[in-house]
Amino acid sequence: MAKITAAEVNKLRKATGAGMMDCKKALVEVDGDFDKAIEVLRKKGQKVAAKRADRESSEGAAIAKVNADATKGAVISLNCETDFVAKNDDFVKLANDFADLALQVSTKEELLAADYNGISVQDKLTEQTGVIGEKIEIGSFKTLEAPFVGSYIHAGNKIAVLTGLSKNVAGAEDAAKDVSMQAAAMNPVALNEEGVDQTTIEKEIEIAKDQLRAEGKPEDMLDNIAKGKIKRYFKDNTLVNQAFIKDNKQTVAEYVKSVDADLTVVAFERVALGE
Repeated sequence: MAKITAAEVNKLRKATGAGMMDCKKALVEVDGDFDKAIEVLRKKGQKVAAKRADRESSEGAAIAKVNADATKGAVISLNCETDFVAKNDDFVKLANDFADLALQVSTKEELLAADYNGISVQDKLTEQTGVIGEKIEIGSFKTLEAPFVGSYIHAGNKIAVLTGLSKNVAGAEDAAKDVSMQAAAMNPVALNEEGVDQTTIEKEIEIAKDQLRAEGKPEDMLDNIAKGKIKRYFKDNTLVNQAFIKDNKQTVAEYVKSVDADLTVVAFERVALGE
């Protein structure tokens, strides 16, 4: 049997993130073969992942990243089971690493297949499930491309937002961040009226009519009053029509135009843990 040194154990620990005793046991099991020891630890991760597949993973870290020329952004969540793990520096670093990779792909499937230090992201997730002992998975994955893309991550990595603007102008970075903060705080259902699906509109109209009937309003007045309530719904729930949280005397659209007369918000993506 090969003698397992502390240096070998430490090398394996750094490569996998597994605990010292788990690394030593793996090396002993394969008679000191480093690559086989990594496989042992990954298989352990697969077993743990299978056992925890039905567990709830509603904690984690939501991360937004933007490329160097601010024309593309990616926002993901790396999910886990407990807040204790979510706050771990190594876990947050892993989430940031995966968000960097997300900038280079177009779909969640491509991200899971992407190379991460010699193994796929999916294999890394399985490995870390074994190391941490919790279900670890990519939850949300979204990308956004626009003439200018900015981002915001809410304190504690609970919410991350991307905002796309129509132009890259002086002040665009601050404007995109402000609008992203708005989306984080106010959770709009869509960018504007056109983005609200018809099913939602019809449901809101029926809710409004039911409320009006309960108030005793005549049936022949319901349609007109309900239309007014829908306008209010759009104002409260679509991003560009909402009152700007930093100055509620103007809408988000008006705030953006105060930065540049031709500037508009063209898109946003929001990821929040537990939603």
